Amino acid sequence: MNISVMDEEKREKFLKVYYNLPLKIREELVYDLDGKPLSWNAAYVEIKDKTEVGEMILSKLSELKII
Repeated sequence: MNISVMDEEKREKFLKVYYNLPLKIREELVYDLDGKPLSWNAAYVEIKDKTEVGEMILSKLSELKII
């Protein structure tokens, strides 16, 4: 998979935010994927593994200025 520089920047921003969240907050919902809510922890796994779902999460969180 070829990750663009922009996606890599979003990924780094997400990781910086994620690592600074208290552990309890990481369990809270951050993204809704077609009616399936994802916690910060689930989003982290998708983004860390550079999946298609992870790319969608990064795009939406960036659009919402969460990262």
